[in-house]
Amino acid sequence: MAKPIMQVTLKNGMQVMLKEIHTAPIISSWIWYRVGSRDEPTGKTGISHWTEHMQFKGTKKFPANMLDKAISREGGRWNASTSHDSTRYFETMPADKIDLALRLEADRMTNSIFDPKEVDSERTVIISEREGSENEPMFRLSEAMQNYAFRVHPYHHEIIGDMADLKTITRDDLYNHYRTYYVPNNAVLAVAGDFETRLMLKRIKELFERIPKGPTPTRLARPEPEQKGELRFSVEGPGETTFIQIAYHFPNATDPDYFPLQVLDSLLNGANGLSYKTSRLYRALVDKGYAVDASGWSEASIDPYLYRITITLHPNRKPEEAIAVLDSEIKKLQDELVKSDEIKRAVKQARAVFAYGSENITHQAFWMGYTAMFSTYDWFTTYLNKLAKVTPKDVQRVARKYFQPGNRVIGTYIPKGKGG
Repeated sequence: MAKPIMQVTLKNGMQVMLKEIHTAPIISSWIWYRVGSRDEPTGKTGISHWTEHMQFKGTKKFPANMLDKAISREGGRWNASTSHDSTRYFETMPADKIDLALRLEADRMTNSIFDPKEVDSERTVIISEREGSENEPMFRLSEAMQNYAFRVHPYHHEIIGDMADLKTITRDDLYNHYRTYYVPNNAVLAVAGDFETRLMLKRIKELFERIPKGPTPTRLARPEPEQKGELRFSVEGPGETTFIQIAYHFPNATDPDYFPLQVLDSLLNGANGLSYKTSRLYRALVDKGYAVDASGWSEASIDPYLYRITITLHPNRKPEEAIAVLDSEIKKLQDELVKSDEIKRAVKQARAVFAYGSENITHQAFWMGYTAMFSTYDWFTTYLNKLAKVTPKDVQRVARKYFQPGNRVIGTYIPKGKGG
């Protein structure tokens, strides 16, 4: 993790990050674009995710019907995803086959076709994907949570988009979105693996530097106003299980409070599931029969987002009982200094999760580009040191600051049986 990386900005503004890792004859290449659902105005929600889908429909040089076969034939794997803040594409290949991935990404940065028939076909696919999600209790609850928690900021809507927009977005809307954001000066190429930096940079320049720089895209800036008191809602749907989600407004990834809040999360939840059965929420809610499961998580985001706790309610309990237990556990963190030994265990768990998530070559390349979306690579390299500096007083301070009823939204999913 301490290995140096080379960072270069090409003449057209594209950022390149290179990290040699010679543990295996593998190279992972990720290209990131600074565009996600936070950049979508009303009427165009879901357009970033849909554009990502269209990038797999081919160019003249790389037709869609040959792409999967070409990557698989060479022993590689590839995929893409869209988040709130970015869109990214990756290929992990045998080291001597990475040129295929680089040529592919350079080509589809400018030459994706967006055939109208493919657009219509993908509209059907994405609408079907959305309809399928709407049958899932957690999708219904999470989407409603975003709707209530964000009134102004575009984090208000789900990444897949609103059904009304999925029905009306046109081929030209998609193509214009692609041409606006898929420009080299809005992209970061992160490559990690078994290569020589000098030769890799030379090849990247040959492929990407010829692509013309575009106008710098304007990103939406709609700060969410401070919430004025606790909000509560309920949604109904099919199923037999009651779910509760409690979301606290949470600082962005570059806020100094982000790090003590990660330790607090480890105390409550066992660091994203690691040793979760010894975590405070598991012992208080699950072991004592209020819930059958409880978990919490946050995201490293550009703008302030949410820390969510999800409780799968025990059939013999009521939502208010579980919420009261949660409030009691939070109050302990606010009123009592956590013992240093418990802080050390929580930090150790958080460090382990971080290490597991960055151990292989694909993950190494991921983190290089991911951190560039909201900060710099230093965020990654200093993460563990910042966790280690968290004190019991830091945890108590952020518990008091952020875990207040007026800073949260509580949603309950009420099941109406198998048939809804």
